[in-house]
Amino acid sequence: MRVLVVEDERRMAAALQRGLQAEGFAVDLAHDGEEGLHAARHGDYDVVVLDIMLPRLSGYNVCKQLRAEENWVPILMLSAKDGEYDMADGLDLGADDYLTKPFSYVVLVARLRALMRRDAGRRPSVLVAGDLSLDPARRRVERGESPVELTPREFALLEFLLRRRDEVVSKTEILEHVWDTFDTDPNVVEVYVGYLRRKIDVPFGRNALQTVRGAGYRLAGDGG
Repeated sequence: MRVLVVEDERRMAAALQRGLQAEGFAVDLAHDGEEGLHAARHGDYDVVVLDIMLPRLSGYNVCKQLRAEENWVPILMLSAKDGEYDMADGLDLGADDYLTKPFSYVVLVARLRALMRRDAGRRPSVLVAGDLSLDPARRRVERGESPVELTPREFALLEFLLRRRDEVVSKTEILEHVWDTFDTDPNVVEVYVGYLRRKIDVPFGRNALQTVRGAGYRLAGDGG
């Protein structure tokens, strides 16, 4: 799923991007508050990691502005400010969670996944299409009672398709959400769709992941 990291310390931002991408997230970066606010307003993000001490516009003001505009994207504030009043200020302005630096990367990933699960109306904790299920928190995929082993990229692709089940999604949309880029050769999507079919469909005699000629792909809501 798509994460926006708003962090002015570029080495920290790059490290976060690499680490989260390794976990299957698509990650965009912004390096000041105004850039972060613009990205959060216009990007379709599942969660925002927001530093507090930012140039041009503080993380507090970014969060305050988004909530004033009724933008309810989950926000995790990440900051070296560890006082209890700093945390309280962030949460009172509408942040959903607060993590202080230095932090455990394992805890950061777990909290991001928890924020996504918490938005249960739009993001159910376990995604289901017939007897095909994906649990984002446990990183587990099953076909009936059979576990299915996926690479991080295959997992991210299946998660995106399950969240849009029964909808036709284009290669461009998949590249944006799963690869976090428009520059990658679109044929890579076709390759990974093939990989995924050979794991979730072919061994079970199913046809859940369908090609819609000239338009993209659709994951059947009944599991195929």
